[in-house]
Amino acid sequence: MAEIKLVSEIKNDDYTQYVYDKFDIQDSSKTEVVVNYDFTPIKGKKWNIGVVYGSSGCGKTTILKSLGKLNSVDFDREKALISNFDFMSPDDAATVLMSMGLSSVPTWLRPFSALSNGEQYRAELAYKVAKAGKDEIILIDEYTSVVDRDVAKAMSFALQKYIRKTGKKIVLASCHYDIMDWLTPDWTCSPQRGGVLVEHDCLRQSRPEIKLQVSRVEHGAWDLFKKHHYLTENVNKSCKFFLFTWDDRPVGMVAAINQPGAGDRRNAMALSRTVVLPDFQGLGIGKAISSFTASMLTSEGRKIYMKTIHPALGEYRERSDDYRPTAANGKIGAEDKMVKRKMRVSYCHQYVGEPTFGYDELTKTVGEMRANKKKNSPQLDLGL
Repeated sequence: MAEIKLVSEIKNDDYTQYVYDKFDIQDSSKTEVVVNYDFTPIKGKKWNIGVVYGSSGCGKTTILKSLGKLNSVDFDREKALISNFDFMSPDDAATVLMSMGLSSVPTWLRPFSALSNGEQYRAELAYKVAKAGKDEIILIDEYTSVVDRDVAKAMSFALQKYIRKTGKKIVLASCHYDIMDWLTPDWTCSPQRGGVLVEHDCLRQSRPEIKLQVSRVEHGAWDLFKKHHYLTENVNKSCKFFLFTWDDRPVGMVAAINQPGAGDRRNAMALSRTVVLPDFQGLGIGKAISSFTASMLTSEGRKIYMKTIHPALGEYRERSDDYRPTAANGKIGAEDKMVKRKMRVSYCHQYVGEPTFGYDELTKTVGEMRANKKKNSPQLDLGL
């Protein structure tokens, strides 16, 4: 068991004397704080994620500093966010941003000063993780202290996936316990519990289930999501818009549009937009809501096609048995050829998974839905 003593000399004056007179303070020359911790159980063992937790002032930061220098961020706050990652290739920079849940491509082009608190925190986290050397332990103090708790959960899940995928090591200090099931740490340590290290093989499981609700909305709801999609903000008003919420908070939207054609394309629809708000990116919600929408529309006998240039969504569909590549998959579109965008290869697929029945009310025309004015927001378990 290691022990750290923090001793400070007291500079006495009238105010400190007031404290001595008023309260039972035994030592008027110095203050002393003792912090205990024991990391011997993990020496020589393989691990990726550790958490030092406890209330403010219990010694979390002191323990963290005993492990090394706290990682810092040196952003040029006026440059585009992705440009600050110039110590790695553009492809790798995009990958690490997406891995931290910063999947909204327009966000990459904004300066740090224009990001929300949640986006700024993820950006700093991405920078610290990416900048760390191969054998360096990444040290993060006050983890998720300044972000919304739903954001903290999404961020934690995205972080642990990236850390384990890359084989890095990270130790986080936090006063919040609600992130544990989302981080699934290999070990935890609390100064308030004597600094004893607890290994957590029991937490090696999937993160808590997310249950979303889906409802049909009109074109105006697109305004909440449009600035977070990499394509133009304009979208055809004839689309069917499906809103997904989590605990009554909007998290994502899918827009589907009729795509009439001859032969195999008769009775076809295309998923025109799939967007997840930044605070909830990194949880796999985009993949799940696009798959659900395709599955729901397939139940009507529709053929559902989709095209994306977003790497995470495209690669997911490449690997999934629920999707079949079309002839255009992996090719540069005609519009991109005209403007000589040689790098913008599209992922093009048809949904071939099982249909989902029971959501007929959501697929009616807007006119029918306005006529019956029936609200329908069935709970949807996406199995995330």
